Amino acid sequence: MRMSEGVEWGLHCCVVLAWLDDLTPLPVGRLAEVFDLPAEYLKKQLQPLAKAGILRSEAGARGGYRLGRAPQDISLMDVVTAIEGSTDPFQCTEIRRRGAGKTAGVEEFAHPCGISKAMRKAELAWRRELAGQTLADLIASTPATAERRTRRFIERTS
Repeated sequence: MRMSEGVEWGLHCCVVLAWLDDLTPLPVGRLAEVFDLPAEYLKKQLQPLAKAGILRSEAGARGGYRLGRAPQDISLMDVVTAIEGSTDPFQCTEIRRRGAGKTAGVEEFAHPCGISKAMRKAELAWRRELAGQTLADLIASTPATAERRTRRFIERTS
């Protein structure tokens, strides 16, 4: 399964926004500085998160992003779907029915393709695993030193 770097960026930004809830909203430029990322590209990654309600965007001179829901209410799958879309990664086009398959009897195709079934099963397990983990779970497994370091960085450069 290949995902864009936007998923990683989005998840990290969500963690930071959860840590720094008392300092939000944070402008996209400030979030970009935390990870040394290009602000304009990061903004394009955060916009779908705002559209999905994962983040809330606030306009104005003191505007920026904040979490749109509590960390325990944001699954990793929510973030992946917001950034990557909900299209199935595997698309079965039934190539088994082409070429040599054109001469096969109808009974040969009475059951779904084994490859398609295996891929769907793997995809479902992947989706369930991501849906079962929340932003709060990520935060709980992150060293407290990372939060303190990030907070000092934001407060020092404000």
